[in-house]
Amino acid sequence: MAQPRTAPVTPEAFDPETFHVVPARTFEDLRVGEVFRAPSRTLTDAHAAAFQTVSADNHPVHYDAEWARRHGHPAPVVHGLQVLAFTAPGATLFPHFIGDVFISFLELSCAFLAEVHSGDTLYPALTITGLEPRGDDGVVTTAATLHNQRGELVLSGQHKYLLRRR
Repeated sequence: MAQPRTAPVTPEAFDPETFHVVPARTFEDLRVGEVFRAPSRTLTDAHAAAFQTVSADNHPVHYDAEWARRHGHPAPVVHGLQVLAFTAPGATLFPHFIGDVFISFLELSCAFLAEVHSGDTLYPALTITGLEPRGDDGVVTTAATLHNQRGELVLSGQHKYLLRRR
Protein backbone atom coordinates (compact mmCIF):
# COMPACT_ATOMS: atom_id res chain seq x y z
CA MET A 1 0.00 0.00 0.00
CA ALA A 2 1.39 3.37 -0.98
CA GLN A 3 1.92 6.00 1.69
CA PRO A 4 0.04 9.28 1.24
CA ARG A 5 2.23 12.11 0.05
CA THR A 6 2.54 15.12 2.28
CA ALA A 7 3.80 18.55 1.45
CA PRO A 8 7.44 19.12 2.43
CA VAL A 9 7.91 21.02 5.67
CA THR A 10 9.81 24.23 5.15
CA PRO A 11 11.66 25.40 8.21
CA GLU A 12 10.94 28.86 9.49
CA ALA A 13 13.83 31.24 9.86
CA PHE A 14 15.65 30.54 13.10
CA ASP A 15 16.82 33.42 15.27
CA PRO A 16 19.04 32.43 18.23
CA GLU A 17 18.18 35.76 19.90
CA THR A 18 14.58 34.60 20.33
CA PHE A 19 15.43 31.12 21.63
CA HIS A 20 14.52 31.17 25.34
CA VAL A 21 14.00 28.35 27.84
CA VAL A 22 11.12 30.33 29.37
CA PRO A 23 9.65 33.71 28.46
CA ALA A 24 11.96 36.41 29.80
CA ARG A 25 10.55 38.70 32.47
CA THR A 26 11.54 42.08 33.83
CA PHE A 27 12.20 43.31 37.36
CA GLU A 28 8.61 44.56 37.48
CA ASP A 29 7.29 41.08 36.60
CA LEU A 30 8.93 39.42 39.62
CA ARG A 31 7.01 38.82 42.86
CA VAL A 32 8.05 38.30 46.48
CA GLY A 33 7.50 34.64 47.34
CA GLU A 34 8.39 33.23 43.91
CA VAL A 35 10.61 30.16 44.15
CA PHE A 36 13.27 29.16 41.63
CA ARG A 37 14.52 25.61 42.13
CA ALA A 38 17.48 23.75 40.71
CA PRO A 39 17.49 20.06 39.87
CA SER A 40 18.53 17.86 42.77
CA ARG A 41 22.05 16.50 42.58
CA THR A 42 23.79 13.68 44.38
CA LEU A 43 27.36 14.49 45.31
CA THR A 44 29.98 11.83 44.61
CA ASP A 45 33.59 11.33 45.63
CA ALA A 46 34.51 12.48 42.11
CA HIS A 47 32.74 15.83 42.65
CA ALA A 48 34.55 16.35 45.96
CA ALA A 49 37.93 15.42 44.45
CA ALA A 50 37.41 17.76 41.49
CA PHE A 51 36.50 20.64 43.80
CA GLN A 52 39.50 19.92 46.02
CA THR A 53 41.74 20.15 42.97
CA VAL A 54 40.19 23.40 41.76
CA SER A 55 40.03 25.06 45.18
CA ALA A 56 43.47 23.83 46.33
CA ASP A 57 41.88 23.20 49.77
CA ASN A 58 43.91 20.30 51.10
CA HIS A 59 42.51 20.03 54.62
CA PRO A 60 42.26 16.30 55.50
CA VAL A 61 38.65 16.67 56.72
CA HIS A 62 37.72 16.76 53.02
CA TYR A 63 39.51 13.61 51.81
CA ASP A 64 40.89 11.50 54.68
CA ALA A 65 38.13 9.25 56.10
CA GLU A 66 40.23 8.18 59.09
CA TRP A 67 41.21 11.74 59.97
CA ALA A 68 37.57 12.81 59.66
CA ARG A 69 36.39 9.98 61.98
CA ARG A 70 39.09 10.72 64.57
CA HIS A 71 37.80 14.31 64.65
CA GLY A 72 34.12 13.49 65.08
CA HIS A 73 32.88 13.36 61.48
CA PRO A 74 31.18 10.23 60.14
CA ALA A 75 32.89 10.69 56.76
CA PRO A 76 34.90 13.30 54.86
CA VAL A 77 33.02 16.59 54.70
CA VAL A 78 32.21 18.17 51.34
CA HIS A 79 33.84 21.61 50.98
CA GLY A 80 31.55 24.40 52.19
CA LEU A 81 32.18 26.51 49.12
CA GLN A 82 31.23 23.56 46.93
CA VAL A 83 27.95 23.25 48.84
CA LEU A 84 27.39 27.01 48.52
CA ALA A 85 27.93 26.77 44.75
CA PHE A 86 24.72 24.74 44.49
CA THR A 87 22.85 27.97 45.28
CA ALA A 88 24.38 29.85 42.34
CA PRO A 89 21.59 31.57 40.40
CA GLY A 90 22.77 29.81 37.24
CA ALA A 91 22.13 26.45 38.90
CA THR A 92 18.43 27.39 38.93
CA LEU A 93 16.07 28.65 36.24
CA PHE A 94 16.26 32.21 37.64
CA PRO A 95 18.66 33.58 34.96
CA HIS A 96 16.39 32.19 32.25
CA PHE A 97 13.40 34.02 33.71
CA ILE A 98 15.17 37.37 33.99
CA GLY A 99 16.71 37.22 30.52
CA ASP A 100 18.81 40.20 29.55
CA VAL A 101 17.96 42.42 32.56
CA PHE A 102 20.62 40.87 34.82
CA ILE A 103 23.44 43.31 35.63
CA SER A 104 25.37 41.74 38.51
CA PHE A 105 25.44 39.47 41.54
CA LEU A 106 25.86 42.01 44.35
CA GLU A 107 26.39 40.00 47.51
CA LEU A 108 25.74 36.79 49.38
CA SER A 109 25.78 35.44 52.88
CA CYS A 110 25.16 31.98 54.24
CA ALA A 111 25.22 29.75 57.27
CA PHE A 112 26.36 26.14 57.01
CA LEU A 113 23.86 24.29 59.20
CA ALA A 114 24.79 20.64 58.73
CA GLU A 115 27.60 18.62 57.19
CA VAL A 116 27.32 17.37 53.64
CA HIS A 117 29.01 14.10 52.64
CA SER A 118 29.56 12.20 49.42
CA GLY A 119 26.33 10.38 48.61
CA ASP A 120 24.11 13.21 49.88
CA THR A 121 21.53 14.59 47.46
CA LEU A 122 21.02 18.36 47.60
CA TYR A 123 17.88 20.31 46.72
CA PRO A 124 18.64 24.01 46.05
CA ALA A 125 16.07 26.80 45.91
CA LEU A 126 16.04 30.59 45.67
CA THR A 127 12.96 32.38 47.02
CA ILE A 128 12.43 36.08 46.30
CA THR A 129 12.17 37.92 49.62
CA GLY A 130 12.65 41.50 48.48
CA LEU A 131 12.32 43.75 45.44
CA GLU A 132 13.82 47.23 45.83
CA PRO A 133 13.60 49.68 42.89
CA ARG A 134 16.67 51.94 42.61
CA GLY A 135 16.29 54.42 39.76
CA ASP A 136 16.78 52.61 36.45
CA ASP A 137 17.76 49.42 38.28
CA GLY A 138 16.33 47.21 41.01
CA VAL A 139 17.75 44.93 43.69
CA VAL A 140 16.31 41.43 44.03
CA THR A 141 16.93 39.71 47.36
CA THR A 142 16.50 35.95 47.59
CA ALA A 143 16.64 33.44 50.40
CA ALA A 144 18.99 30.66 49.32
CA THR A 145 18.30 27.24 50.81
CA LEU A 146 19.74 23.77 50.41
CA HIS A 147 18.06 20.69 51.84
CA ASN A 148 19.43 17.16 51.81
CA GLN A 149 17.64 13.90 51.06
CA ARG A 150 16.54 13.63 54.70
CA GLY A 151 14.78 17.00 54.52
CA GLU A 152 17.42 18.68 56.68
CA LEU A 153 18.27 22.30 55.91
CA VAL A 154 22.05 22.17 55.39
CA LEU A 155 22.57 25.75 54.17
CA SER A 156 20.59 28.94 54.57
CA GLY A 157 21.60 32.25 53.09
CA GLN A 158 20.76 35.33 51.12
CA HIS A 159 21.71 36.60 47.67
CA LYS A 160 21.26 40.05 46.14
CA TYR A 161 21.22 40.73 42.40
CA LEU A 162 21.08 43.96 40.45
CA LEU A 163 18.63 43.99 37.54
CA ARG A 164 17.78 46.61 34.94
CA ARG A 165 14.27 48.02 35.17
CA ARG A 166 12.07 49.01 32.20
